[in-house]
Amino acid sequence: MKVVIIGGVAAGSKVAAKTRRLLPESQIDIYTKDSHVAYSTCGLPYYIGGDFDNWQKLVVRTKEEFEKSNITIHLFNEAIKILPKRKEIIIKDTLTGKTKTDTYDKLVIATGSSPIQNDGYNKKTNLFTLKTLEDGIAIKNKMMTSRNIVLLGGGYINIELMEAFVKNNKNVVLIESSKYILPKLDEEISELVYEYITKNSKGLVKIITNDFVEEFVGKNEIAGIFTNKGLGIEADMVVSALGSIPNVDIAKEAGIEIGITGAIKVNSRMETNIPDIYACGDCAEKFHIVSQLPVWIPLGSTANKEGRIAAVNLCGGNEDFEGVYGSTVTRYFDLNISKTGLTEKMAKSLGIDVISITVTKKDKAGYMPDSSNMTFKLIADKRSHKIIGAQAIGCGEANKKVDNITVGLENNITIHDLINIDLTYSPPFASSVDIIHTAAMKLQEKLLKS
Repeated sequence: MKVVIIGGVAAGSKVAAKTRRLLPESQIDIYTKDSHVAYSTCGLPYYIGGDFDNWQKLVVRTKEEFEKSNITIHLFNEAIKILPKRKEIIIKDTLTGKTKTDTYDKLVIATGSSPIQNDGYNKKTNLFTLKTLEDGIAIKNKMMTSRNIVLLGGGYINIELMEAFVKNNKNVVLIESSKYILPKLDEEISELVYEYITKNSKGLVKIITNDFVEEFVGKNEIAGIFTNKGLGIEADMVVSALGSIPNVDIAKEAGIEIGITGAIKVNSRMETNIPDIYACGDCAEKFHIVSQLPVWIPLGSTANKEGRIAAVNLCGGNEDFEGVYGSTVTRYFDLNISKTGLTEKMAKSLGIDVISITVTKKDKAGYMPDSSNMTFKLIADKRSHKIIGAQAIGCGEANKKVDNITVGLENNITIHDLINIDLTYSPPFASSVDIIHTAAMKLQEKLLKS
């Protein structure tokens, strides 16, 4: 059997590796327009910040390592057309411009996503997006000769980049068009993150919300910007992280169904509407287990899972990917920021009658010298009493608290169940009444009073 994969990085590389193990005699080809086939995009902000100096540490598996497993890698080769009736794809060599045709028995689309860019962005030599290894290297090189850096967008990537730039003593201005940064969190949690950043950035950071760039100053290189509200900001470089869009054009042109989120619609086996064509990773739509609705949440961890599922099924197996909870984590220096399930804002937009509680307490026994405050928000369905989401921030392991809730969501845990859950305790690790228990008990009290 001949398996052709369009795209590498997390999803495409996982499909290839798993397929090779399941079908040792199969022919496997990966076509990618990238310069490397398998690397960690999520590690780029930490390379830029100087957590490690060698970008090659981000390469998970080289072209040569794949080919030792008899997986053929075609770098700088972009798939430009799929012909499903003939089971063919047309490939363009991005270095020479020449095209060729290849055939497949099974096809996997793992084309990923692209950063949102406004018109004219690519005409500015010091305006960057962060997606590829080359992007990360270019941003780091420019950072070394810059003093004033502007970040467009207040999501996870720019929070991580802000840390990287502050580590290198750069002045940073972040501009977010929403009312608050990290708009995928609830506002009161985001506000605490904002307070932490402004107090722990050595005076190098300014955050502007409810505003956006109106004009770039400078012809080829940006010297500064003007915002919609008339603010003038000096800039040696600008990084835009205004979100991403799934790369679906090649699929759409081939008659593959696109879901309501704008990503490729797939079933739980990662199959598209066309036989023998699968899609996985950032280009594919997800199913949110709590909301029971299609979503598009592009994460490397999800891409790996979907790649494995696609490989199992195209090799003749039968395995389902049940969906996602939207579990995420990031950090700003010592502050960990994590969420799972639905936020209160999201739940209300779906018409769910919610009840929530936000608790702040020490993350371990208060007499331990390294104890610090953690804030934990717990959200439940007021009618069924089922937990539907959680958010946590703190200098301790906030993500571990959220991970506990994710497992609970998998098992339809209720407020009452959570009160009685048996969590580990020792003074260096947690308080005797864990913050999860405290939140659950307070939420139950609130429920009884409502």
